[in-house]
Amino acid sequence: MRKITGNKKGIDTILAALLMVVIVVVAAVMVYAWSTGLLGTLLVNPNNNKEGPLLADNSAICASSQTCNYLTINIRNAGSLAVTFSSYYITDSSGNQWANTAYNNSTSIAPNSVIVFTIYVGSGKGCTYSGATSGNFYNGNNGGFPSGSYTLKVVTARNNPFTFTVSK
Repeated sequence: MRKITGNKKGIDTILAALLMVVIVVVAAVMVYAWSTGLLGTLLVNPNNNKEGPLLADNSAICASSQTCNYLTINIRNAGSLAVTFSSYYITDSSGNQWANTAYNNSTSIAPNSVIVFTIYVGSGKGCTYSGATSGNFYNGNNGGFPSGSYTLKVVTARNNPFTFTVSK
């Protein structure tokens, strides 16, 4: 019986040697691929381009003696992508708000540039009002923004919100 089965130790040695050769070849292929940059092109790189931050300065809501339905603000794009606005919201300290959710201005802010952004409020300007009393905030009857602080929130075409404070 021993003659038929032969020596099993020789087969184990051959299998172990083949397994070691396969492991060494796979490791060599991995080192070669890494050193030539193949793995770097196969892996997904994170997107380093991002919108914003947006910086604001020189904001104004008319002079105190004027009545108007707009505010202006200088907005600087400090990000690496161009920014286009799709909607804006102006809220007073009492929570009353004018919103233009369908703002369709195609003006975009290129990276590292500044634009003067003029925002209109009022039902004739595509805005909708929500709030307890219209007398606390601009409406067509009182003709202007009362003195106070306002929060301006602009939403970009990529759906990123940016918030600024504007005072009169």
